[in-house]
Amino acid sequence: MTEARSPAAPSAALWERDEELAAIAEAVDVLCADRHSPGTLLVLRGEAGLGKTALLAETRRIAEQRGCTVWSARGGETLRTVPFNVVRQLLQPALVSMLPEEAREYLGDWYGIAGPALGIADPGDGQADPQGVCEGLVAAVRRLARRDWPLVLLIDDAHWADQETLYWLAAFAERLADLSVLVVVARRPGEISGVSARHLDAVADAAGRPVTNLSALTPEAAAGLTRATLGENADAAFCREVWAVTGGNPYETVELLAKVQDSELEPVEAHAGELRELNRSARGGGLVSRLEELGIDATRFAWAAAILGDGITVDLVAQLATLGPDEAARCAERLRNARILTVRDPASAGPAELDFVHPLIATAVYNSIPDALRRAMHGIAARIVTDSGRGAAAAARHLLEVHPDDDEELVWQLREAAREHLAVGAPDAARRCLERALEEPPRPEIHAHVLYELGSATFLTAPARTIGHLRTALGMPGLDDDRRVDAVIRLSQALLHNDQMEEAVRTVEAEAARLPAGPTRMRLQAVRFMWEGVHAGESLTPGRSERLAGLAATCTGRDNAERALLILRGFDAMMRGENAEEIVEICDRALVNGRLAPGLGWTDSEWGVELLLMLAGSYAYTDRLDRAEALYSEALQAYDTAGWGGGHLVLAHAYVGLAHRRRGRLEAAENSLRESLRLAERVGRGLPLYWTAICNLVDTLLARGHVDEAWAMAERHGFAPPYPSTVVLPDPRSVRGRLLLAVGRTKEGVNELEAAEKAAAARGHHNPVHVFAAADLARALAAEDPARAARLAVDVRRRAERLGTDTAIGEALRVAAALETGQRAVRLAGQAVTYLESSPCQYEHAAARIEYGVLARSVPDLERGVALARSCGADGLVERARAALAAGVGLR
Repeated sequence: MTEARSPAAPSAALWERDEELAAIAEAVDVLCADRHSPGTLLVLRGEAGLGKTALLAETRRIAEQRGCTVWSARGGETLRTVPFNVVRQLLQPALVSMLPEEAREYLGDWYGIAGPALGIADPGDGQADPQGVCEGLVAAVRRLARRDWPLVLLIDDAHWADQETLYWLAAFAERLADLSVLVVVARRPGEISGVSARHLDAVADAAGRPVTNLSALTPEAAAGLTRATLGENADAAFCREVWAVTGGNPYETVELLAKVQDSELEPVEAHAGELRELNRSARGGGLVSRLEELGIDATRFAWAAAILGDGITVDLVAQLATLGPDEAARCAERLRNARILTVRDPASAGPAELDFVHPLIATAVYNSIPDALRRAMHGIAARIVTDSGRGAAAAARHLLEVHPDDDEELVWQLREAAREHLAVGAPDAARRCLERALEEPPRPEIHAHVLYELGSATFLTAPARTIGHLRTALGMPGLDDDRRVDAVIRLSQALLHNDQMEEAVRTVEAEAARLPAGPTRMRLQAVRFMWEGVHAGESLTPGRSERLAGLAATCTGRDNAERALLILRGFDAMMRGENAEEIVEICDRALVNGRLAPGLGWTDSEWGVELLLMLAGSYAYTDRLDRAEALYSEALQAYDTAGWGGGHLVLAHAYVGLAHRRRGRLEAAENSLRESLRLAERVGRGLPLYWTAICNLVDTLLARGHVDEAWAMAERHGFAPPYPSTVVLPDPRSVRGRLLLAVGRTKEGVNELEAAEKAAAARGHHNPVHVFAAADLARALAAEDPARAARLAVDVRRRAERLGTDTAIGEALRVAAALETGQRAVRLAGQAVTYLESSPCQYEHAAARIEYGVLARSVPDLERGVALARSCGADGLVERARAALAAGVGLR
């Protein structure tokens, strides 16, 4: 135990913190030793007053002595609703040192994405993707950290940080392994719940070391601190009472000892009984009483400072407290002398900013303001912020606290603030503004519009809430035709995401029925067909394909509603295995000069990403991989440029991987799909996009011959029934069945492939390249049930010839060859090579070439197959061909 002040401890709050200080010093040493060393994250956790802030201050002192750059930020209890507040504080030293042109050049493509969130760039007109903004902030800090190495980031009161900052911090903490930076986070236990708590837990998990839990001072340390402050004559009984009164809380101990000094109380046992009263004056009601003793003007000044919470200057407080400049300055001085306020950074240029000496004081002062007055002061603060030209979003945290009073202007301000929040990627902040606007309440003629905006704001984070808001909006007057249709479509999307497929279809169907024929009605019809098209369930509206074909036959592609119907018709025909040339012709009619039409781009909001993925998928499974690849690459580039992360980027990487897989570029496919799966983990398991990533990755690993890795990946990521309710390309049941066969679980594999065939038949999905279960099933049953295997092979060939692509026919011939012997097998294998040689799918060509080489005992064909397989990255095929060459039996 430490009984006397440590010579190295510059602050009383650092008593008994030797272990913590040693860990901090070691982390700084590691940082400074090598700019390529991995980053370090330390988490300090303790109740209020246990010295977290003092440890951060000591970290700064140690780091600056070693020549480090130190940036710091602090959460605030009344500032949690301000998006990006803490990360903006953190980066302020770097941002203010740059000219706008410098920042733009330094951040590059991330400037337009992260810049608005950081307050250094104007936001765009649309809704920014929160995950894209988060990725932009991660990239921005990474670049700045490399520039300013060795860099130390200090975040105090992280439990009060805004949700957007915590989202960024959790993502940044995951990337510290390859970035030399020290991050120290201080927080209280508890305090928050929900999403923010999960982010903080993720930060702690990323640290890779136990959280440092701070404890109270021991009686011995409290005695040592008492004697160091009051003199060695402080007797033991007095010291014990200091510890008993404060519970060993360092902050309360220091404050109590300061009160003892102010009152000139002699530190002897006879006066120990007075300590409890002195301690009460430093907290809660005692603090409020002490504040009132300073006078009404000083009290008003302190209240105004607590309302502002941040950026507290004497001039700004004077406006809010309605004090003259001279009186405000005198109040500030009195509050500093009373250890209620302090100057945040005395050395900074410009007007000095004030801060409360401790968050406990700020909380006590804020809570002491009478409720009606507090709400009124927030209203005045909002006006001051607005008049300063900082915009509605900056005033929003004050507007949220104003008492509802049927104020039409307040509703407008909150809606404007919500738009600004959405534009910088803070949908949760927008939600709070719009929910508060509804409490005002809005005028009847705009009430539905506010509900629609609220539903749109919650769409990315809470689809179930979106459903309620939009249903209510649609049941009220006020939405015009275009806005109403937008609301119906958005409602149907939310229902789909909430696994209410049938309700989604009924919603757009009912709205379409009330409209006359024309583009608007056709748009709704297209959305209905789209939702039915992506649904993987066995229930299917009778005659759907026929109605879709009939409607699409009337379309020339003159507007986007017609183009959407053409895409949907093409996708439906592809899934059903109709003629590939006709499918491609239908899809081509949906393009304008071979490109996506304006309003149908990957980042356009009117039509969902599902539609364009259907278009690209139709090309991918009709051997037009050139067009599919162009679309997938365009999607990836569009999302990167726009800063759209989350599900959009997951799907873009997954489908780029699918295109590589179809081409036979297996290594490139694996890389894209691993990146897709990494991003999908952050979005959430179990979603259709997660299935797309893992399904394609397992399929690619099997093609490479990495069977054990494919199985381990499937086990780790839950690639097993139950399957998603939306269509995944390729068919996950077929991939799962192939995996089971590959690992030797033949009976389970056969069952899975039979289930895949049954589910596909129920939906009318007969494309043998997308649903390849029948082909694999025929091979698996060749020895056990050759008659059934032969029937399956005939059916596969019939479907392939109906589709008519080289890939489908070549693959069907490979199946047929596998079931035959002698010269018939050789002839069929040779025909398969002929077709697949003309196919864009090089992996299948390599497999067919090797199979033919084995059957025909042809060394040249085996060697050519090896070359093709090696170029594909198909290690399993290479090993198989080499084994045949090594055996050499009967080879010519």
